[in-house]
Amino acid sequence: MVKETKFYDTLGVSPEATNEELKKAYRKLAIKYHPDKNPNNETAAEQFKEVSAAYEVLSDEKKRSIYDKHGEEALKDGGGMHSAEDIFSSFFGGGMGSFFGGGGNRGPRKTEDIAHDLQVSLEDLYKGKTSKLAVTRNVLCTKCSGKGTKSTEGPVKCKGCAGRGIRLVQRQIGPGMIQQMQVQCPDCSGQGETIKPEDQCPACKGKKVTKEKKILTVYIDRGMKHGQRITFSGESDEAPGMEPGDIVFQLIEKKHDRFKRQGNDLILEVTIQLIEALGGLNLVVPHLDDRTLLVQTTPDEVISPGDIRVIEGEGMPQHKNPELHGKMYVKFTVQFPKSGSIKPDQIKALEKILPARADVKITKEMEKVKLEKPSFNEKPGARGERRQEAYDEDEDDEQQGGRSGVQCAQQ
Repeated sequence: MVKETKFYDTLGVSPEATNEELKKAYRKLAIKYHPDKNPNNETAAEQFKEVSAAYEVLSDEKKRSIYDKHGEEALKDGGGMHSAEDIFSSFFGGGMGSFFGGGGNRGPRKTEDIAHDLQVSLEDLYKGKTSKLAVTRNVLCTKCSGKGTKSTEGPVKCKGCAGRGIRLVQRQIGPGMIQQMQVQCPDCSGQGETIKPEDQCPACKGKKVTKEKKILTVYIDRGMKHGQRITFSGESDEAPGMEPGDIVFQLIEKKHDRFKRQGNDLILEVTIQLIEALGGLNLVVPHLDDRTLLVQTTPDEVISPGDIRVIEGEGMPQHKNPELHGKMYVKFTVQFPKSGSIKPDQIKALEKILPARADVKITKEMEKVKLEKPSFNEKPGARGERRQEAYDEDEDDEQQGGRSGVQCAQQ
């Protein structure tokens, strides 16, 4: 004789059922009532939990013996009951999706990842850097072991939502039209369980978690790039029955005052004087690793405005292979003397050195015009465009018999 038959009745078997009969009964009912097969069906979800709880006890020889002799109440002191989904997964070797051939084992749920932007300079990415950063996260309360209660029983299942954390509500959206939707249970704030105020853990106030400040050491490797991520696995918030997610730092490269980066190459834009462009250049370049580069050209090498030169091996180090570097490109802007700064005798001296002017024959038939600097508020051709518009309007007026497009108001 057994003390109770509730679990046997739930599975639809007799107290003398064998393990094979228990497995067969559970398999049939678990597939029938699984939430993935019955979305938005609270009754089916509750039956799935009851079927799974019954099978967990009866499939374990020790638990079944205790249940047969003393009933369900005797099992509560032992604890260790698993979730219905965990039992289903262990029985079928995966979640509902893997059982029907879609997807893989769901595994335990994880808390959300925590993402942080980490501002880094181009020097940090060139030389590498180690930073210590403080993060604040939730950890399971050590006083109540994440139960949220003073008592050992823990929270009780919310009666308002039957432990699901959501409710199905209906509202009328039109004549004869009813909309059914899921909303968070207001009684338990979506937790699926409630804690009496007098039973709340004094350390966490029933929240099951407390705040913890932790120092993480972030290693920025040489050659890393803007947008790359550094991940600390399992360092996100803790929560009861869930695995912690990750803390992820995303590198945000700050704008540099001298260099621009393109892949593993560096671009440096410099302005030099005309004498340097014509008679030889000595350019000092402070590099990202505190070295100083000297760029020189020969006296007979001419640098034109917009010219680009390359320095091999002085670009960014390659990530994970920092001994190899990209290139440094130097783009030149030539600063010419200001108008009126060169005296006539200097011009004559330049004419003896520089290539001769173009030989232009000036005749009386030529019309002399004045070359002026344009106004920044006036676009080239703006006046001509306006004249054309006026001409078109006049032409339209003529076609309409001379009538103007804007007519006078009649008295």
